[in-house]
Amino acid sequence: MYAELNLNIKKMLNEIPEFKSNGIWIIESTLKERYAANDNISLKYADSEIRIDSSDRELTVCPVIFWEHESCSFVIIKTAEKNYRCQFFYRVHQQFGTGINNYDDITECVVTLLQALADRDSNQAKKQTIPPQVVG
Repeated sequence: MYAELNLNIKKMLNEIPEFKSNGIWIIESTLKERYAANDNISLKYADSEIRIDSSDRELTVCPVIFWEHESCSFVIIKTAEKNYRCQFFYRVHQQFGTGINNYDDITECVVTLLQALADRDSNQAKKQTIPPQVVG
């Protein structure tokens, strides 16, 4: 009985709060600025089990906001009251991050995520337009 009680207390302490309406508004507004307002990107809400710290043995359920644009999917994971992680991906084996593990500001998180995508797209375009050099 005590083990069950301790487990319930631990779950309550580890519970990550949902995204607040102002955080959702920030994401929606940033996407409307980045993409044409008529793109009509819809946010989806889910939960994900992740390891908050790489050394954690147990998974923590975290709220997630997910959206798609063209062939790319985006994820923002809330890992604490004011702590976020993000990534974008095309396929399971094509996952990209921003180089920053955690953000304490949702605006910085979503803007940096979109910038990382733009940087990747720019680098891909450069690779395709640069002719191979001939060494003589």
